[in-house]
Amino acid sequence: MQTIRIKTSSTDSAERARPGPARDLTPLLAGAATAVGGTGAILALAGSGSPLRGPLTLFFLLAAPAAAIAAALHGLSPLGRILVAVAGAVVVNMLVAQAMLALHRWSIGGGIAAVTAISALTLLLVLVRRLRGRTARRRTD
Repeated sequence: MQTIRIKTSSTDSAERARPGPARDLTPLLAGAATAVGGTGAILALAGSGSPLRGPLTLFFLLAAPAAAIAAALHGLSPLGRILVAVAGAVVVNMLVAQAMLALHRWSIGGGIAAVTAISALTLLLVLVRRLRGRTARRRTD
C-alpha cells in the first residue's frame, strides 16, 4: 500500500500558523456560553416569566457541571471528554434532585444553587491541583 503525501507551500504553513478570526473562536464561544448560562440561572432565581427562562436554565444546568467535569478530565480525547462530561452533568443534576426530594427541600432556586456550588467546588479543586503540580515541578527544576 502506498502513502500519498501532499506538499504544502510555505504560504500555506504561514497561514496556518498565523492566528486569525477562526482561531480565536474558542474563548469567544466560552464567554458566550457563560453569559447564556448565567442569564438562565438569574432568570430562574428571579422567578421571571420570560419564555427564555426554561431553555437557558436547562443550558446552565447541563453546561456548568459539564464544564467543571471536562476541566478535570484533561487527559482524555476530546470526544471521550465530552461524553463523560455530559454524562457527569446529568448525574450531578439527578443526585441534587434526588437529595433535595429525599430531604423534602425541593425548590428551583435551591437546585440551581446546589448545582452551582458543586460545579464551582469542582473547578476550584481542579485549579488547586493544577497549581500544586506547577509549583512542585518548578521546585524540582
